[in-house]
Amino acid sequence: MDLIPALHAIVGEANVLVDRDVVATYERDWTGRFGAPATCVVRPADVDEVAAVLRACAAAGVPVVPQGGNTGLVGGGVPRAGGEVVLSLTRLDAIGDVDPALGVVEVGAGVTLGALQAAARAAGFEAGIDFGARDSCTVGGMVACDAGGARALRHGTARARVAGLEAVLADGTVVRRMAGLAKDNAGFALGQLLIGSEGTLGVVTRVLWRLVPRCDARVTALVPVASAADAAALLAALRAHAPSLESCEFFLDDGLSLVLDAQRRPSPLAQRAPAYVLAECAARTDPTEELAAALEAAGVEDALIADDSAGREGLWALREGHTEAINAAGVPHKMDVGVPLAQLGRFLERAPGAVAAAVPDVADVRTFLFGHLGDGNVHVNVLGPAPDDHRADDAVLELVLACGGTISAEHGVGVAKAGWLERARGAGEVAAMRAVKAALDPAGILNPGAVLPAPSAPAPATPGQPTRPARE
Repeated sequence: MDLIPALHAIVGEANVLVDRDVVATYERDWTGRFGAPATCVVRPADVDEVAAVLRACAAAGVPVVPQGGNTGLVGGGVPRAGGEVVLSLTRLDAIGDVDPALGVVEVGAGVTLGALQAAARAAGFEAGIDFGARDSCTVGGMVACDAGGARALRHGTARARVAGLEAVLADGTVVRRMAGLAKDNAGFALGQLLIGSEGTLGVVTRVLWRLVPRCDARVTALVPVASAADAAALLAALRAHAPSLESCEFFLDDGLSLVLDAQRRPSPLAQRAPAYVLAECAARTDPTEELAAALEAAGVEDALIADDSAGREGLWALREGHTEAINAAGVPHKMDVGVPLAQLGRFLERAPGAVAAAVPDVADVRTFLFGHLGDGNVHVNVLGPAPDDHRADDAVLELVLACGGTISAEHGVGVAKAGWLERARGAGEVAAMRAVKAALDPAGILNPGAVLPAPSAPAPATPGQPTRPARE
């Protein structure tokens, strides 16, 4: 079977990309560490075309890598062995009408988070999820890796926002549960299995997204703290005294310095500190007094509080600016991990030393730590080691497991951490995952090598320069 003509017949010649310069933009992940040449990029317009493309690729025995906005950081949405078909879902960008009674909206897999947020706000709701790549990342990708972000503290990860799902299995079978019923226990919850499976079990094509009430009254506080223990105590006070708490982030002083230099702005703080907590409350009515009372209960005497849009955006830029500032300084090794809050101080204290000890021959190695305090999600960024030098990554993941944490909190396993899955989950659980994979994709054509390690994983490709924001 000649695959390219078959794909032309399904999606049209204009939507089968083979020009090498064009295809190259789909072949590498955001970090530039992972990628390989693709046979082509296919851009279907609807679920029927997705199903037909998968049937054609299955008949030809050609692996398929589903891809959304390509803002991932673990190599899970790009070719890795070479010769795969990249299945781009960006044309599935339809947004339905918001159901005001149920607070849900149907969205295609290719809808960007920013477009979903705009549609929700126009109808008096919010999407309930947010992160820096909002204008590039897509709903399908968010669901496929169970993305989290800053508002997961209050609204949960993508899994909590999915009220219904449509997807295509490896053989082209369409599975659909889009009624959005709160009570529906008829058989296995297949949609829940597909959420977080990173395109290895099926291709998400449409989602019934569960919205949250719109809260226009917001207030943000930036609080200097002396230690992770103080940050944890502050979080406890905020949870106890500020029911409107929506986000609680943290970053360290070395990261703040890097961001301030990159943004060419002075520090908004009169006094610097080892660490900082960024907290935001959101409600229908002004939550400023509630946040102030919570800070007082925590014994906070030094905090910057912003209740206007410009002020809040200025404070959030200090946290969200980390990713771009770090990338501007080099090609980073990015690890998205989670540790119990009680172990956060231990992890933050030991991680830089563990990295340095793992790469004693690398000059000027730097480790930057920041993330979501509310759920113990730490984004570890290491500058210095070569892209294909995994020693620092291994040292960090070893420390994470020693702290009782997880190797992936919201970015997914991809290929970057597939070799660590059995250490993290155990042989029995990984065997069960392989059995599920074999049942739904017996030929192994969907995203091979992602999540479940292949017998021999290829080395990462030569680094490139990211062109879109990452999801941190």
